[in-house]
Amino acid sequence: MQVNTQRYFLEIAYKGTAYHGWQIQQNAVSVQEKLQQALQTVLRQEVETTGAGRTDTGVHATKLYVHVDIPSEKISSPQRFVHALNAILPSDISVQRLLPVHTEAHARFDATSRSYEYHIHLGKNPFLQDASWLLRDMPDVDKMNAAAQLLLGKKDFGCFSKAHTQVFTNICTITEARWVLDGQRLTFHITADRFLRNMVRAIVGTLLEVGLKGKPVEHVAEVIASQDRSQAGASVPACGLYLTQIIYPYIDQPS
Repeated sequence: MQVNTQRYFLEIAYKGTAYHGWQIQQNAVSVQEKLQQALQTVLRQEVETTGAGRTDTGVHATKLYVHVDIPSEKISSPQRFVHALNAILPSDISVQRLLPVHTEAHARFDATSRSYEYHIHLGKNPFLQDASWLLRDMPDVDKMNAAAQLLLGKKDFGCFSKAHTQVFTNICTITEARWVLDGQRLTFHITADRFLRNMVRAIVGTLLEVGLKGKPVEHVAEVIASQDRSQAGASVPACGLYLTQIIYPYIDQPS
């Protein structure tokens, strides 16, 4: 008997401290593994999920979309289904929404933009342990914002990518790159059509060379032109990085 299925997007959030990233891998606990285990428990059948992209070990997400095909008769109430999943999932992973989408909808390939934030705190705060990076010296925020403007546009950002990744191109289009200082909290906001592996953490490390180590603003443009990872700054710790937004043409974003 043919089973009718419906494709859904799950909107999830997680604190990545305890996980080796989003993607399932051998001999390491991942967010995808925990989510699929919860889905299989609730649905009483095996399922496969596809995420919007990978996040690395220790990186967090306030919003990540996952698509999954589920037999139509299995979900009578999206709210009850979400509640059932959250009752099973560990406390550091949550499902926010269940959204029916069209049959060919793809969580990874249909995304038109992605946004990240990198969080820094400037004074020791035990409540931000594993959720932000402690920076002991105040950087020159205005200078870093001037340097961040040199990131905007369509460019080859291979200089900020981890080596030996399986991508066809290093071309990305960055539409937002800015720092916001709020008291003792410093946050870097960045939006692009796509990101390379380790790209945001390498960009933050490079901008901090401008803000803390006396590199000129133009250093960022020189690093990009070099297409050489060794010319960019060191990658900052994963604990401060958050995936915060993914845009699709057919998904309404809650206000």
